[in-house]
Amino acid sequence: METNYIFGIRAIEEAIEAGKVIDKVIARRGLNGELFGQLQRTCKAKQIRIQYTTSDVIERIAEGQNHQGVVAQMSRIDFVDLGGLLGRLRAADKMPFLLLLDGITDVRNFGAIVRSAECAGVDAIIVPQKGSAPINGESVKTSAGALHHLPVCQTNNPYFAVKMLRENGIQIVGATEKGAVDFHQIDFNRPTAIIMGAEDKGISPQLLKLCDFRATIPMKGHIASLNVSVAAGVMLFEAAYQRG
Repeated sequence: METNYIFGIRAIEEAIEAGKVIDKVIARRGLNGELFGQLQRTCKAKQIRIQYTTSDVIERIAEGQNHQGVVAQMSRIDFVDLGGLLGRLRAADKMPFLLLLDGITDVRNFGAIVRSAECAGVDAIIVPQKGSAPINGESVKTSAGALHHLPVCQTNNPYFAVKMLRENGIQIVGATEKGAVDFHQIDFNRPTAIIMGAEDKGISPQLLKLCDFRATIPMKGHIASLNVSVAAGVMLFEAAYQRG
């Protein structure tokens, strides 16, 4: 995985807001001020780690660049265009198997889901540009490296992304505790996109309205729900089983 750097507080803020994949921010120990305080708050909100070090280390990384005591290390994970991906799947005469994550913000859950998705043969995952777990070195680690092998489509509008999938003949299966259909009864042996929602809120109502099926996993115990990464694994491998 190639690495490059962004130098300076404002440049780093702009990169984060633009959705760039930031592995970590490296800052001079003892740095303060209003601008850096804002960057600290942004990093906390986006779950980006800040590593503090000496001026000498910053200077070696910057190699003469104007850095204001702060550099950001970027992990070069290239996102793929959803339309282009669908075109390539058609050209390969492949039946799409996709996973859309709606509001999965915990990086450990995200990494575990990506790992299961890669093992189950998912063609790509789709994530919103905002309101999703950061795709960085930690998520690569928790995915056991699956992010190096599984294409990621990033969208600034999940609603239109799902509409595009429907227009391309892909059935939309939303996993929800309030689902009306036992997930075993769904025919996954056709073009399919599974949506997994956040543990606390589930799939957003806007996306839930676009689902062809609302699928539930039957429970036999006293606890009525699964961890989202476990639920995703169960759903994905049911689909993989049906697909042979």
